[in-house]
Amino acid sequence: MAGCGKTTLAKALFNRLFRGFEKSCFLFNVKEMSKQPNGRVRLQEEFVRCIFKAAQFKQIDDVDQGMNMVKERLRGQRVLVVLDDVDQLEQLHELVEVRGWFGPGSVVIITTRNEHLLTQLQVNVKYLVAELSHAESLELFSRHAFRDTYPIEDYAELSNDVVSFCGGHPLALEILGSYLFKRKKSKWESLIEKLQEIPRYQIQQKLRISFGALDDDTVKDIFLDIACFFVGMNKEYVERILDSVYGFDTEIAIKNLIERSLITIDSKKEIRMHDLLRDMGREIVCEMSPGHPGNRSRICIHDDALDVLHKKKVRTVCVCIVLYPKT
Repeated sequence: MAGCGKTTLAKALFNRLFRGFEKSCFLFNVKEMSKQPNGRVRLQEEFVRCIFKAAQFKQIDDVDQGMNMVKERLRGQRVLVVLDDVDQLEQLHELVEVRGWFGPGSVVIITTRNEHLLTQLQVNVKYLVAELSHAESLELFSRHAFRDTYPIEDYAELSNDVVSFCGGHPLALEILGSYLFKRKKSKWESLIEKLQEIPRYQIQQKLRISFGALDDDTVKDIFLDIACFFVGMNKEYVERILDSVYGFDTEIAIKNLIERSLITIDSKKEIRMHDLLRDMGREIVCEMSPGHPGNRSRICIHDDALDVLHKKKVRTVCVCIVLYPKT
């Protein structure tokens, strides 16, 4: 299930283990990266940058060259590699296809929603991430709603209701807890009424409540901008772009999204957004005009962008189009 904590657990494990290896790499969002133009080469380039901690290196021209570079540079070395959010076997072929590429004692960890993919790879160990128990859920929710490990007395019953509707889903508990922080009881009761109307398994619809509750339309727009274009980019660079678009300092809006747990800033000062939230933002944009990308406010799918530009069907409602550079 998306948002159940696969990446969080893998990252915690990586942080505990990486010092015991000669080389290490945590490669985020493999699925998303592979969908970009020349995605397989981009994956290899990012993998090489990550594992050799090198900002600059000889550009990879094709997949075979990338495979040879990985094999030659890592042969015999004990490495720890985490490949996050993999959904196709092909995404792994040019990175970790053969166990013999790495030295004895190497470990490769893969997070995926596709259990059959792990069977195909003949992995040594599988771990199914379970839903949180009610007690664990209440603690996680309280950390965001009260900045404590348990609810304050007057809100205990309301907290248990929210937790029950989240169904042990960590991301929903975090997002809704952050939304309810320092809110009046009337807001809590309103949220619970809305959650009652949404089936338990429709997590994305529950997360939409938090997006809809953003106080400012500009903050909503900036959330959609990030979901469509800026995930993984440097925070200061993104702020400079958004400042020029909106005509004011957008740092406060970014801070608002961080406080709501809708985005995070990693150790490299890059903006991160959970793929469930990213997909939610992009779906909101697509719903503006399901069958006609040129009528949408943002066009972030490469093929859609090329199509509307070739056909010259971009309407004035469109504020931004992304085109990836050719490698």
